[in-house]
Amino acid sequence: MKKILITGGAGFIGSHVVRLMVNKYPDYKIINLDALTYAGNLENLKDIEHKNNYEFVKGDITDPKVVGRLFGTNQFDGIIHLAAESHVDRSISNPMEFINSNIVGTVTLLNAAREQWKDKMESKRFYHISTDEVYGSLGETGLFTETTAYDPRSPYSASKASSDHLVRAYYHTFGLPIVISNCSNNYGPNQFPEKLLPLAINNILNKKPIPVYGKGDNIRDWLYVEDHAAAIDVIYHGGRNGETYNIGGINEWKNIDLIKLLCQVMDEQLNRPKGDAEQLITFVKDRSGHDQRYAIDSSKLMKELGWKPSLQFEEGLVKTVKWYLDNLDWMKRVMSGEYESYYNDQYGDR
Repeated sequence: MKKILITGGAGFIGSHVVRLMVNKYPDYKIINLDALTYAGNLENLKDIEHKNNYEFVKGDITDPKVVGRLFGTNQFDGIIHLAAESHVDRSISNPMEFINSNIVGTVTLLNAAREQWKDKMESKRFYHISTDEVYGSLGETGLFTETTAYDPRSPYSASKASSDHLVRAYYHTFGLPIVISNCSNNYGPNQFPEKLLPLAINNILNKKPIPVYGKGDNIRDWLYVEDHAAAIDVIYHGGRNGETYNIGGINEWKNIDLIKLLCQVMDEQLNRPKGDAEQLITFVKDRSGHDQRYAIDSSKLMKELGWKPSLQFEEGLVKTVKWYLDNLDWMKRVMSGEYESYYNDQYGDR
C-alpha cells in the first residue's frame, strides 16, 4: 500500500484533495497532516474520517520534531504539500506568520523528504501546490504561463514565490523528484468565510454590507475547487519531474461583475426581490499592493495530461451557493468558532 502525505488537508482545497484521494485510491494510505490553525476544519472531512485508508495527524510543518517523528514512523511514497497561510490581507498585517509557514515549513518538509528518499528517489514525488499570485499583475491582455517571470507584490505571494524557488532548488541541487503547480482563485464548498465569495454569501444572508475593494475592477480567474483537486490528481500521477503546471478555470471576472452575479443568484435562491442583495454592495478602500489582473494559461496541463475544467463559473457559482444554503449549520459553526472543538470531540487530546 502506497503512503501519501497530504499537508494542510483540513483546509479548503486540501480537504477536497484528501477526499478525492481516499475515495479514488483505496490501495493508498492517505495521511493528513494539519496544524488546525483557524482555517483548518476537520468537519470538512466527516464523510471519510473513519475510512481504513485515511489517518489524521495534528502537527505543524514548521516543527522539525513533529515532521521528524512522522517520517520516522512512515515511509512515504509521495507528498502533496498544500499547507500554507494564504490570505493576502492577513499577510499584510502579519508577514512573519507567512514566512514561517510558507517558507520554513516547506524547507522542513523538503529536508525530511530528501533524507528519507536519499537512497531511492526514482518512485517518489514531492508535489508543491502554489498560486498564480507569484507572477504579479497583468495588464488588460496576456496570460500567465509557466515561464512568466516571478513578480510577487504582497508578503503572501512573496512567501509562496520563495517556497517555489526552494522546491526547484532541491530538484536541481539534490535531485529531489518534484513537481509544482500554480493555480488561480479557488471557490466552492467548505471555503473559510474570510474569502470573497463565502464572505459575500454570508453577508447577503444576514443583510450586511458586501465589501468590495476600490472600484471592483480587479480581475481574477476562478477555478472550482473540485476541478482543482482533479488537476492535482493528474499532475501528481502524470506530471514530469522538475516541471511546473498552471491550473486555471478559464473564467475571468471583474470583482464587481462577479459580486453582482452572486447577488442575482442569491436573490433567486432566497426568493427575495430582484436587486435586493445588490443594495448591500459597499466599496471600501483598496487593498495595499492590489494586483489588477490574474489570468492563467492552462494549455500545457491540458495538452500533456488531458485535464480541463468541468464547470463554467455561472454553473459553479449556483452549485456553490446551493451548498452554503444547504449547510447553514456549517457556516454557523465556522463563524462562531465552534468548529475548533471538533478535533477534541472526535480524536481526544492526543
